[in-house]
Amino acid sequence: MRIGIFTDSYLPYINGVSTSVLMLKEALEKQGHEVFIVTVNPNKMKYEYEGDKIIRIPGIPVGIYDYRLTSIYPIRVINKIRKWKLDVIHSQTEFGVGTFARVIASQFRIPIVHTYHTYYEDYMYYITKGHFDKAGKRFVRELANFYCDKSIDELIVPTKKIYDVYKDKYKFKRDINIVPTGLDIERFYKEKFDIKEVNKLKKEYNIKKDDISLLFVGRIAKEKNIDLLINNMIKDDKLKLIIIGDGPDMAFYKNMVKEKNLEDRIIFVGKIPYKEIPIYYQLANIFVTASRSETQGLTVIEALASSLPVLAIQDDSFKDVVIDNENGFIFNDEKEYKKILTKLLKNKDLINKLSEGARKSSNNYSSDTFASNVLKVYEKAIEKRKNKTLLTRLKEQFDK
Repeated sequence: MRIGIFTDSYLPYINGVSTSVLMLKEALEKQGHEVFIVTVNPNKMKYEYEGDKIIRIPGIPVGIYDYRLTSIYPIRVINKIRKWKLDVIHSQTEFGVGTFARVIASQFRIPIVHTYHTYYEDYMYYITKGHFDKAGKRFVRELANFYCDKSIDELIVPTKKIYDVYKDKYKFKRDINIVPTGLDIERFYKEKFDIKEVNKLKKEYNIKKDDISLLFVGRIAKEKNIDLLINNMIKDDKLKLIIIGDGPDMAFYKNMVKEKNLEDRIIFVGKIPYKEIPIYYQLANIFVTASRSETQGLTVIEALASSLPVLAIQDDSFKDVVIDNENGFIFNDEKEYKKILTKLLKNKDLINKLSEGARKSSNNYSSDTFASNVLKVYEKAIEKRKNKTLLTRLKEQFDK
């Protein structure tokens, strides 16, 4: 199959969407399919080609992290995509390059599948700055309904959480396919790393042998609820919190840590290239997240594959992934988080048990399984488009 993936977010950007696209591309190619990428040019306001299978389109920053929007598409780009002779288009964004995907699908009558990654209502304040918040969210809902209902053949969401948003809140009538994003989980297996390299990294960040280290990986932004993790550092000098990532609120959180005199126990690593991320999971004993803004939470799966027990806040994104007393614990509030954390700090045997369960449960999220499930949706879209084309032709004959 010849598959065109259209995405606003792709390498070198590191976030959940670019990770998902990369994993899907590599897994599909491993199964013998050809994958072509149309994405944004992150650095230059010009069109660039990487070999025969990647087109980068210039885009304008929109003020939400690294995302950019595109609008004008020259004939030479359209002609190049035509020559790809795609069997299916897979859009990974509602706007920008996602709009281009819908134009191409319509013009060349190619079946189109769309994955909804981002719950935009949680991010509206970056644009509205608190003004017209209700109107902004309503606008986002209307746009999401249009882009995910009227202009595609099949819709994919990564979790039951987003499925319920569409069915219950947005009153979505069409079929929705739940396909959890997969990962190349073997990259995170602890036996892949030289213990000397891990210890060298620990020494760099002043993590001692008998420390218990918590790890958070993600954007450093207020919707990630990092406040909870910082405010509930138990008074134990052996407990460290490692925070990996960058974002708009880095200065805010660094100031918070300074005010609390926790600079020796809370370590800001900053942004790490995706290829180097796996070894950083080996610095920790437990993965923690209090974010309720995830659509799936790929870092949780990375942690499980790294044999890290997970402490995650009660949210539908995590409830089918983190199983109490098997691979981690779900907590409801700060009090419960602190209680569970205290329990783990006093019981290393429990940490070891959860570590084994974490590794075992990560097998449910392999990239091969992900690609196979997405291919089934592609086949549905292709079949649906064939039937639609047949009905159109019959109607044209009838009208004559």
